[in-house]
Amino acid sequence: MHIDRTERLPTDTPMSSSPIIRTPTPPTAPSARTVAVVDIGATSVRMAIAEIDIRGSFRILEEVSQAVSLGKDTFTSQRIRRQSIEECAVVLKSYRRLMQEFGISGTDHVRVVATSAVREASNRLAFIDRMYIATGLEVESLDEAEVNRITYMGIQPLLQSNPTLASVKTVVVEVGSGSTEVLVVRGGNVLFSNTYRLGSLRLTEQVDKLHTSNAKQRAIIETQIHRLVHQIYEHVDSDVSVQMVAIGGDVRLAAANLPDAHFNKQMCVVPVESLAEFARSIGVLKEDELVARFGISYAEAETVWPGLMSYVLIAKEFQCDQIHIADTNLRDGLLSDLALRDSWTAEFRNQIIRSAINLGRKMAFDETHARHVATLSRKLFSDLATEHQLDNRMELILYLAALLHEIGSFINARSHHKHAMYIIRNSELFGLSVRDVLLVSLVVRYHRRSSPQPDHEGYATLDRNDRVAVAKLAAILRLAIALDESRSQRISNIVSKREGDRLIISTHGIEDVSLEQLTVRHSGDLFEEVFGMNVLLRSDTA
Repeated sequence: MHIDRTERLPTDTPMSSSPIIRTPTPPTAPSARTVAVVDIGATSVRMAIAEIDIRGSFRILEEVSQAVSLGKDTFTSQRIRRQSIEECAVVLKSYRRLMQEFGISGTDHVRVVATSAVREASNRLAFIDRMYIATGLEVESLDEAEVNRITYMGIQPLLQSNPTLASVKTVVVEVGSGSTEVLVVRGGNVLFSNTYRLGSLRLTEQVDKLHTSNAKQRAIIETQIHRLVHQIYEHVDSDVSVQMVAIGGDVRLAAANLPDAHFNKQMCVVPVESLAEFARSIGVLKEDELVARFGISYAEAETVWPGLMSYVLIAKEFQCDQIHIADTNLRDGLLSDLALRDSWTAEFRNQIIRSAINLGRKMAFDETHARHVATLSRKLFSDLATEHQLDNRMELILYLAALLHEIGSFINARSHHKHAMYIIRNSELFGLSVRDVLLVSLVVRYHRRSSPQPDHEGYATLDRNDRVAVAKLAAILRLAIALDESRSQRISNIVSKREGDRLIISTHGIEDVSLEQLTVRHSGDLFEEVFGMNVLLRSDTA
């Protein structure tokens, strides 16, 4: 993914009383499309408008930002106030007008997302509905796994283009207002991802309730940061030295004011001790002094010190002497997503699959059998494309379910399909949304025993399209498992095609398939129920 960021500042566009609107820059490529992404955060609402060409490269045309303190509401009362909701609606209305100036009239080229301040609010659905009524824009509340995925989309091109970071183990950290995202990447592979409730605004709102001195509040905040930093360190396998990459406006502000910061095109390097000294120096300043000195908003002034201290303490915990500061943000990841037209690249699919295999290994699964069943599932999915009419994302859901279908045996062989569903729903599978994880777990749930029922946990919450998809995928998975009943992987070359009301699965080079024929016959009930075909396995060796 090529990213052309022209004139990107060390920090985001400064906030003001009204959104910054400049004369639109016209698209230069006749085949390009103009898109907009909006990030509704804890302290502000930010938008980027970009041009995406046919190669999937994007060029930023406009960036705007407006302060709206949703996080103060959510992190103190777990509810967004009516006044804040209306302020956000006013901002989105102005953004919608700016989109129209750039020729973005529909919603196909727009993505509006909200993070922890909206996600954790008890009235988040009312907030989302109000934004739609006021602006016609659909707000997507991102879950933590989706934020991690989008962060990866934004940072990976920068890691790959940096000779120092391309192959070493790198801890990518973004300390936001409400939470901290952590990715561990090596050689393009995601080794770990998680979201922690360590946020600069969340911390300040917690200590404000104590009504104590500023010095005491800062001491409490440092203690809280230390506790969570140690937790992060324990979660990351630190058997080798690591490099640290920081993302965020706070740390970019610091880099712009450090004399020993070394800049290159899209990344700069700062010594940890210099960053620590800068954090200490601003920690004694009042908010109005910070606003006057650095030209930031009061919302940013309130959170910049705890944000910087979080980066410093994380770096020291990992014994890093320097921090790489990346010129990227959530909106860059969203633009990368739009550039790919919401598809999963082969590399990103491999990241998801590796995450599933790691989960399987933790559960001591039969990896050879699981991989073979996954391969057979993929072949059946391809051969049955005309019948199931599902997209490529569903092929990956099936593949993951095939890999993980037996992990419940780690708990107990009896009812292992239900145990597997529980494990999957309560595990972190990188790159999958909550909905995707639920679909994988349900396909695994129905790989044996009963068919899907309306009152089953999880299944009852799905819409009709997802319910149908789960039934189709589970039916295919049952056949794939039956084809490796011997666990010898001897059936690998298969061709499946419909003949009347039967699905004929042909295999080659095997004389006796009686065991598999019996198992396929017993496992084909759900397939016949869903697709209206009974299944016959035959060998073409004769």
